[in-house]
Amino acid sequence: MSDQADQPTGAEIQLENVTKRYPGSAEPAVADVSMTIPAGKIVILVGPSGCGKTTTMRMINRLIEPTSGRITIGGEDVQAIDGDRLRRKIGYAIQQAGLFPHFTVAQNIAVVPGLLKWDRKRISDRVDELMDLVGLDAGEFRDRYPRQLSGGQQQRVGVARALAADPPALLMDEPFGAVDPITRGNLQDELLRLQSDLRKTIVFVTHDFDEAVKLGDKIAVLGDQSSIQQYDTPEAILANPANDMVAGFVGAGASLKQLTLLRVRDVSYSDNTLTASAADTTPAALRTRMTEQGRTYALVLDRRRRPVRWVHVRDLGAATSLVTAGRPVGDAVSTQSTLQDALEAILAEGGNAVVTGSRGEYVGTIDIATVTDTIQQLRTEHVEAGRGEA
Repeated sequence: MSDQADQPTGAEIQLENVTKRYPGSAEPAVADVSMTIPAGKIVILVGPSGCGKTTTMRMINRLIEPTSGRITIGGEDVQAIDGDRLRRKIGYAIQQAGLFPHFTVAQNIAVVPGLLKWDRKRISDRVDELMDLVGLDAGEFRDRYPRQLSGGQQQRVGVARALAADPPALLMDEPFGAVDPITRGNLQDELLRLQSDLRKTIVFVTHDFDEAVKLGDKIAVLGDQSSIQQYDTPEAILANPANDMVAGFVGAGASLKQLTLLRVRDVSYSDNTLTASAADTTPAALRTRMTEQGRTYALVLDRRRRPVRWVHVRDLGAATSLVTAGRPVGDAVSTQSTLQDALEAILAEGGNAVVTGSRGEYVGTIDIATVTDTIQQLRTEHVEAGRGEA
């Protein structure tokens, strides 16, 4: 990879003594917050409800105007930029996507490029590019309306819309909070995959510490009035909480939270599952291969090598096509997924979980033994570390 490819496309964000006072309130909502958000990193703001984390984030794009202090993006003071122009330069994704209900998917993604007066072809090309980037087939979803999408699909469109004008910074306010746990894990993986390619500066608000540990390059644990209790890497916060409030956020089982630091790519996963393409393999041909190799199960892939179905050898006798044989692949994980995600997927699948790569392509499977061996190793290390401290 070239040096240029390693450079972040995001911009550094600095908050200097930022305060927000609302009229009639005795105390400020946010009091004298200073922090540097590094270019190209994901920084998580986590803290209890009402602590001011969303207010702090919204002051960056001036959806909420600071009372005092200074905020810069790439060295430029946000107060020196027209508010509408500033918000067109900063991506913004919120819970439940916030899509315009009477706009199609393509029209929703195109909102900011349209405001920036991009030409029609450039906008259309960008819509197709972003839909592919977030894993939505343009031919299938381009002309659908938000009501015709699942919650997870809506969130993908929301992220695509936030990225449409290629902003240096992306603000995300509990974007995955309203979807089910499996979809939430998949969306988190998708964000990490996108970030590995795009290297944006992302400020992400959540109340879920496990989500913060999974996604954050750095975490700011905030107390009342957005006071910074600890601002460090997930590893450092888990290993050494700065005070009782942070320790309370980390919660019990800190050693097992290490499972959210370890990724599937960090452990061994096998790639020896028998696979077949639904496009060019007949059930009879696959059954012959499975019999010859002594295999009970095989994985059916689509044209882009994405896993779609598990088939048992006995499913193939009466099957007319691999497109409908067996059962759909349920909860898969990516190489970006945490071992916590992998454990949940294995339990949901009742066997090995499928592992996919950066474009959803099949790269292997992970089994329960790999995860439980890692848990046992972490527990042993934790016990030994405790003895050393004693």
